[in-house]
Amino acid sequence: MNKLIAQTSKQMQRQSESFILNSLHDNRPFLSDVRYLSNGKRKPIILLIHGFKGFKDFMYFNLLADLLSDAGFVVVKMNLSHNGTTPEQPVDFADLEAFGNNNYTIESDDIGVMLDHIESSGFQVNKEELDLNKIYLLGHSRGGGISIVKAAEDNRIKKLVTLASVSSLTSVMPVSVIEEWKKAGVHYVLNGRTKQDMPLYYQLAEDYLANEARFNVLEGEKKLNIPHLIIHGDKDETVSVNSAIEINEHCKNGKLVVIKEASHTFGGFHPYTEKTLPKHAAIALEEIVDFL
Repeated sequence: MNKLIAQTSKQMQRQSESFILNSLHDNRPFLSDVRYLSNGKRKPIILLIHGFKGFKDFMYFNLLADLLSDAGFVVVKMNLSHNGTTPEQPVDFADLEAFGNNNYTIESDDIGVMLDHIESSGFQVNKEELDLNKIYLLGHSRGGGISIVKAAEDNRIKKLVTLASVSSLTSVMPVSVIEEWKKAGVHYVLNGRTKQDMPLYYQLAEDYLANEARFNVLEGEKKLNIPHLIIHGDKDETVSVNSAIEINEHCKNGKLVVIKEASHTFGGFHPYTEKTLPKHAAIALEEIVDFL
């Protein structure tokens, strides 16, 4: 597969374009981009969903998107609208107020806005380059959990890949201090990379509790009738590999791949300036291309 990618990238010009959409919530703008090889052939579409304290250009995501586009996919990456970045500062958590007001309804609706845009006449890729019957989600960490939820309720999604996914959205909420959280109205989480204290307003818990059945990841997995590739590292320091095993146990049509010695980011870090993927991310890429 790596040889194929290398040969393909020499033969054709990769197209890349950034664009801005608006959330259904507060009309908040969010930055996205698309990349693909322009060859007049219809290609499947992969929509990449980042995780908690992540963004579309996190670590090696741009390189991953390039390699997937070279392998024959149209790849769309999006900053979820309330992830704390802005179109002007897409790799910085410049808007912590937005971050604090993020919730799962917003994230799910953001994915819906993007799916609508991909199907619309205003999408940045000509329709002859798209196979709209093959729209796939690729979610990392919490983005994997919300991707499972969204795939369970939107039949436009035909295949799903999750990387180091959570098996419960409560695992990324401070439920252990929920009474103090409710009383204070805010709970702060430290971003170990940026050293920012990032707010989580109690509305996140309210949104989850009001939609608990909808946002149950494992129940969503049970409802899936599409193929699901579940990739996890057995040395994941953030989300235990048991989450992948649990997801797989609830999956009707799944493939579980556990990568030995792989971490939560599969060897990635930010900023990532290498020209090749980390070893474990490269293994994941091989699995993704073979599956999709």
